[in-house]
Amino acid sequence: MEAAAQSAPVHPVLEGRLDASLELADAVRRLIGLTTATRASQEDTLAAARELNAVADRLERHVPDPPLPKTIVHPADGGTDLAGRMPFDVVVGRHNPLAVPLTPRFEPPKAFLEGVFTRPYEGPPGCVHGAVIASSFDIILAAANFISGVSGPTARLEIFYRRPTLLDVPSVFEGWVEQQEDRSVRTVGRLLQNGRVTVEAVGEFVRLDREQMERLASRR
Repeated sequence: MEAAAQSAPVHPVLEGRLDASLELADAVRRLIGLTTATRASQEDTLAAARELNAVADRLERHVPDPPLPKTIVHPADGGTDLAGRMPFDVVVGRHNPLAVPLTPRFEPPKAFLEGVFTRPYEGPPGCVHGAVIASSFDIILAAANFISGVSGPTARLEIFYRRPTLLDVPSVFEGWVEQQEDRSVRTVGRLLQNGRVTVEAVGEFVRLDREQMERLASRR
């Protein structure tokens, strides 16, 4: 996956430090998981917090002002490297420690996201938080639109929770365009665990042309 990502255009923030950034994100991702699970003593917890604040102070000195946009758009390359285009996305961004991240793949006309949700994404005991599932559907439906050539922002997203989605179980999101009419796009999807549908979704999107998408992506 990383080899493929390196062949695609790289976000300016990651130039010359792609592997180091991945290692940093993975370390922070691990730390997030431990923060939600540790029973360290007060002394050890405070010591860790102070050490981490010192690390944050060191990294903060290198934040550009104004910050660069999180997403890059390469309208001419025609590629489908979703994670490469959105390296800091909260769902598929490999460089964002808040993301699982889910791994995208494409079998047109369908788009897929695959991954395993762990403890930091818990809602009801032992289950994935509904808001995390909703954000994942927003991405997978938009990805389905992208590979069908009908990209645009979300106008409406409906989520239908059929049964609990469990932590630590492989999850597969599927999305595909169901209907197009002028500038309106209706896209549907489902989430499966062990071959069973746990959640379904219906999205309505506003279709934009390439120039409009570039302007939208360039906004802060």
